[in-house]
Amino acid sequence: MHKLRIHPNKIAGKINREIYGHFSEHLGRCIYGGIYVGEDSPIENVNGMRTDVINALKEINVPVLRWPGGCFADEYHWMDGIGPKEKRKKMINTHWGGVVEDNSFGTHEYFELCRQLGCSAYVNGNLGSGTVREMSEWVEYITFKGLSPMAQLREANGSEEAWDVKFWGVGNENWGCGGNMNPEYYANEYRRYQTYIRDYRNDGGIKKICCGPNADDYTWTRTVLDTCFRSSAPEHHGFMDDLSLHYYTVPGDGKEKGSAVFFNEKDWYRTLSKTLYMEELIERHGQIMDEYDPDKKIGLIIDEWGTWYDCEPGTNPGFLYQQNTMRDALVAGINLNLFNKHCDRVKMANLAQMVNVLQAVLLTEGERMIKTPTYHVFQMYKCHQGASLVESTLEISRIGLEEAFMVPNLTHSVSVDDIGQVHITITNLSADEASEIEAEIMEREVKEVKGELLAGDIHAKNTFEEPTKVQPVPFHNIILDNGAFKFTLPPCSVAHLAVK
Repeated sequence: MHKLRIHPNKIAGKINREIYGHFSEHLGRCIYGGIYVGEDSPIENVNGMRTDVINALKEINVPVLRWPGGCFADEYHWMDGIGPKEKRKKMINTHWGGVVEDNSFGTHEYFELCRQLGCSAYVNGNLGSGTVREMSEWVEYITFKGLSPMAQLREANGSEEAWDVKFWGVGNENWGCGGNMNPEYYANEYRRYQTYIRDYRNDGGIKKICCGPNADDYTWTRTVLDTCFRSSAPEHHGFMDDLSLHYYTVPGDGKEKGSAVFFNEKDWYRTLSKTLYMEELIERHGQIMDEYDPDKKIGLIIDEWGTWYDCEPGTNPGFLYQQNTMRDALVAGINLNLFNKHCDRVKMANLAQMVNVLQAVLLTEGERMIKTPTYHVFQMYKCHQGASLVESTLEISRIGLEEAFMVPNLTHSVSVDDIGQVHITITNLSADEASEIEAEIMEREVKEVKGELLAGDIHAKNTFEEPTKVQPVPFHNIILDNGAFKFTLPPCSVAHLAVK
């Protein structure tokens, strides 16, 4: 029996809604065919956005959407994506499949997508191949309400009203596809570019996001922070509001990442172990950030995370299309629990990617759409958005098949919402063994516990032929016992318990 102890009156932090954010890049079928089909498509749409996809995404309360990349961001020139679609400049998407990008989905379409989703905008600007002027004018085009050249151009293109941008990324992966820069060089370029990201509304509305490290590149973090904080006033906190971090769960080594659907139990535990490495990354990069920013004014933004396998056989290798199983559901549950627990520093996270790419929440094929196991985890965890993290402890056991890839049998996080309801999300990482749990909420009488459960074989997945094989079901295996409650969590499962 594993004991879970919850202290609902000991608040440990605020879980930003943006931790449950998403990422959409001009990559494969994420946008074209996945989200956007155009106004003339036989697929039901509103202003070109697929109705089925929009409705599904609204169910999980998407709080923020990052666009246009990714590697694509640092070769994207925004003026190519405005004006009449038939006159927009075509380009070669050199990063992703070498296909023609017709720019029919541009700035106006992105903000229409955000409007339909009811989410905040996170625009990633082009530092790698763009200019300071280009980025500055894009900010003006999007946000300026008065009389100016870019505002007039926006109005001429059909949008009299300006849009709101909550987050602005200054480049992407500039240590790699965004220019192969050294950290000192990037940091100085960041200082220059961010200067011209104007807050035209004088309300502190745009948060500037600095390109942070690739996984465990601690030298990048330290050097960028040292350069940005040098000769800057304390109130400017290094000229940034947030620092990004990218880390993908890749079960294989080298060129072989591993299959999304054909794997054994060793691969299972190896994958979950590598997912759990995220906590070390958050803590160690956080320790460096604490040296420069002890008051945690700067958020750590994990704006690319998720599983990355070999693409599905027969698909364009540049499109990064992969299936999604219960293994991905566990990866999502583990990561989201970690982000919740580190919400003092982690202020946003963006799953890569939203539709048809990597660890997608939705897959489409023509007129058909399916929700993946990962989608259902986001649906179950949306209770944490904007809630208060509370202190909790959970007894665990170490499990696995190889010493190097042992994992805890359970992970969890607990929050309290605005009406005082306690929300527990918990994962069972075992491939074949259930876990018995006894939970106690300190200084509170438990009146009712309602649960939902996502469980199945480690290989279970939804397909276009069986679209609902994996989906949440009511979790009835909960027994109230003298102020506490007990339940048995099946192997390979994710659960949400709401306690009154």
